[in-house]
Amino acid sequence: MSEIKVNSIKGVGASSAAITVNNTDGTCTANLTNRTNRRLTINGDMRIAQRSTSKNTTGASSAYGTVDRMQLQIQSGTITESQQDLATSDSPYSLGFRKYFRLLNQSGIGAGAAMYCQADHIVEAQDIATSGWNYTSSSSFITLSFWVRASVTQVYYGWLMVHDGTQRHYPYKICDSGGTTLTADTWTKITVTVPGNSGLTINNDNGVGMRLSFVPYYGTNYTSSNPTLNAWNATGSGSDYTPDMTTTWATTTNATFDITGLQLEVSDHATSFEHRSFGQEMQLCKRYYQLCQGNTGYAYGSTAFRAVISGTVEMRAAPSIAIINATNTVEDFGTANRNISSLGGLSGGSVLGGLVDAVITSTTSSKAHALIAGAISMSAEL
Repeated sequence: MSEIKVNSIKGVGASSAAITVNNTDGTCTANLTNRTNRRLTINGDMRIAQRSTSKNTTGASSAYGTVDRMQLQIQSGTITESQQDLATSDSPYSLGFRKYFRLLNQSGIGAGAAMYCQADHIVEAQDIATSGWNYTSSSSFITLSFWVRASVTQVYYGWLMVHDGTQRHYPYKICDSGGTTLTADTWTKITVTVPGNSGLTINNDNGVGMRLSFVPYYGTNYTSSNPTLNAWNATGSGSDYTPDMTTTWATTTNATFDITGLQLEVSDHATSFEHRSFGQEMQLCKRYYQLCQGNTGYAYGSTAFRAVISGTVEMRAAPSIAIINATNTVEDFGTANRNISSLGGLSGGSVLGGLVDAVITSTTSSKAHALIAGAISMSAEL
């Protein structure tokens, strides 16, 4: 019988072994690319959009508007953010993707020094801290991968930022393999492998762990020749996020910037996207945003209503609340439903919900009512 004796098996060009053999007991360790729970991003395939599938944002804003876990930041102009369907001819479609996140420069945001437009995905700190990434070691890696398409040919930029301790960010180009521009109207796979750094700090808590930013445009207030691409940079006053950018996208009405397949993982290379079931992805999203469940409450005045609100998933922190559907969403048993006029704060709020007071249209005091599911949103976004 023939046998092959090796210490490890490593692919040509790979930086680490696929299989490592223990020479004492003959056991081996394999670097598997199909392992589960390796994707640190949530809703990276852009399938979940609890709030809306389209929203126009005008003027300075930093908010979550459509696709869950994707935050839009702009300084001026009007941006339409939306969830869109992939066509069967789009490259990501054959890999199991069906949706993407789009930014549309509806009015031309302008190319002023203070202008900016970016989309962010924030990963919770404890998910990074306990991921297995030795983030203070330059020989330990995470890899970011995603699909991107834009309607304007130019160089775009992205960056990863660690917020704890001394802020540091890792800028990189979003462009074709040639390294010059991103070709218009062409889906392109971007892969960025990032080493740890002795200057990084990531707390094991429920705060911001890492911000992933994708930038169609920065004005010169946020750019300079200082940042080193593909390296960790100390983040200064905000004037050194990326090199100077071309203004074409910013000044082109109806220019678009699209993303899907967003994956961050502990690895020195990109593996295939980890697809999770719709139900799993929805549960993960609800840690940060969900609609309240229906609950019985009571009227303690002619327009005063009180009820306990809760969700189906424990949230990251005690949530803030907002009216989503005000019309006919308080059931007055035996008579017409009541409208919600305004909300008070969340009393005794916890990650599970709390007690809320609301002003409703005139009703009978000291009578049981019921809050209809979906009337109030609960947000614990980063």
